[in-house]
Formats: sequence, C-alpha cells, structure tokens
Amino acid sequence: MQEYYDRRAPTYDDWYLGRGRYATRDADAWEADLAGLTSAIEGLPPARTLDVACGTGFLTRHLAGEVVGLDQSSSMLDVARREAPHASYVRGDGLCLPFPDGSFGRVFTAHFYGHLEPGERSAFLEEAARVGHELVVVDAAVRPDHEPEEIQHRELDGETWPVLKRYFTPSALAGELGGAETLYEGPWFVMVRHAP
Repeated sequence: MQEYYDRRAPTYDDWYLGRGRYATRDADAWEADLAGLTSAIEGLPPARTLDVACGTGFLTRHLAGEVVGLDQSSSMLDVARREAPHASYVRGDGLCLPFPDGSFGRVFTAHFYGHLEPGERSAFLEEAARVGHELVVVDAAVRPDHEPEEIQHRELDGETWPVLKRYFTPSALAGELGGAETLYEGPWFVMVRHAP
C-alpha cells in the first residue's frame, strides 16, 4: 500500500476538495460535513499530538498544540510539510510507533483505522495506548451506497489497487476502541475520542 499512497500523494486532496473524479458528489452537503468535521478538530484542546497516517496534512493543519505527523509515505510527508508547516514530521509505521511510552497527550488518526485488518487494528490500538493518553479517530460514516466493509478496487495511473475500506457508526467505532465519546457525526465523517 505504501506505493499506492506514494503515487497518490499529488492528487490525494482532490477527495477532500471535490475535484476530478470526486466533482460529481453533492458539493454543498460535502462541504458542510467537512466544515463540521474540521470545526470539531479545531475544538480539541491543544495537546502534544501524534497524527498517525497524517497523509497530506489536510486535517493535521487543524490540530492545536505541538503536533508530530507520522506517515509511511515520503511523498505524502512532502505534501504535509507544505500544507501544515506548524507540525514536525516523521516517516514511520503506524503499527510500530517509533516513540517512547507516554510521549503524547493525544494520538489522532484520520482515515487509517478503517483500512486495517483485524490483527493490525489490535496492534495499532496497543501502540496508541502505549504512546498517548487519549485516542481520537476520524473515519468514514456508514453510507447507503457502501457496504460496512468492502474491498474497493481503486484505479490509479492505469493500475487497479485493492483497498480494504470500512464505514462506521459512532457507536460501532466506539465499541471497537473499548468505549469512546462521539465528537462528530455527519453523513460522511465520524469522530470519536477514547480516553482509558
């Protein structure tokens, strides 16, 4: 998957911005939901935050406090450094975080957890609990045009990439995290906070 995201980095934000193949969706509804999500992220109290799988930094830029973005894709990190220059960045594995225990007040992740296989989910949750005091997860909301779990066949540069994608209700996501508070719920996005 690293190669897929390396190659997708230059156009990844088209998804957020409704450009290219994403231009056909309901722009007003999407923009309202994205604005609600970013407002909820901006409403988080400042904290030393690790943004796991930060991608292009599109959401990283809304996090307050000292922020470290981590991604396995150097191409994504190149974009993130331009889009969210207030953060520092580390190339690394989201399932084996290269930080000491208790390094962060918050671990934040967006659109990463929903791509993980069961064993990877457990590894990520253990690592997040090891390095941070709370976990905030943003992911895709359950939608009528998608199965709750599906393998998507994504086209990129004439190649097809199979990608696991899961969609959540806040209660289902909270249950997987061991209990969580809903911070945002919209037609496309959910955000929950788990604080053990």
